[in-house]
Amino acid sequence: MNDAPYPLTADRFLRPTVASDAPALAEALLRSRTYMAPFEPVRPEVFYTAEGQAQRLAGILADREAGRAGAWVIVDAKDRAVGNFTLSGIALGAFHSGVLGYWVDAAQTGRGLATAAVGRICDLARDDLGLHRVEAGTLLYNQASQRVLTKNGFEEYGVAPKFLYIDGEWRDHRLFQRLLHDDPPAL
Repeated sequence: MNDAPYPLTADRFLRPTVASDAPALAEALLRSRTYMAPFEPVRPEVFYTAEGQAQRLAGILADREAGRAGAWVIVDAKDRAVGNFTLSGIALGAFHSGVLGYWVDAAQTGRGLATAAVGRICDLARDDLGLHRVEAGTLLYNQASQRVLTKNGFEEYGVAPKFLYIDGEWRDHRLFQRLLHDDPPAL
């Protein structure tokens, strides 16, 4: 997979996540905790620490090594994390699909960073991973995320009742997908 930082703006870049990103991700999550609370599961306190992020990243990076995930971070010019994107549950065979999840630091929203990053990740999913499809889900009221997805060619294909346990309740989600190509899977 392409490891070079990809410019999203003049001073914001998308690059593969590395283990040493744990402290910067913890800082960004802590800064954005209140903002993101309505969109996230209730998390243990350790999640917002460098140690908690190191544990989380260890699992994601192991999945990336095994071909089951992709992980990227948006960084500023000082390499400070301001967003995180994960393509998880990668399944090959007849499916060739993955599930996209992401967040952007509360102070960085509304700048087109998520839109640009999702577009780049879809390109990588198609060109480097050979995926046919990427899916994502949003809370019914998360219009900002829905705009990011639709700007990137995702189409809504349904609503999943009580899909994820978010902010202390089972919440309905809008389900989106983007078909990346119609070629047969590589053997």
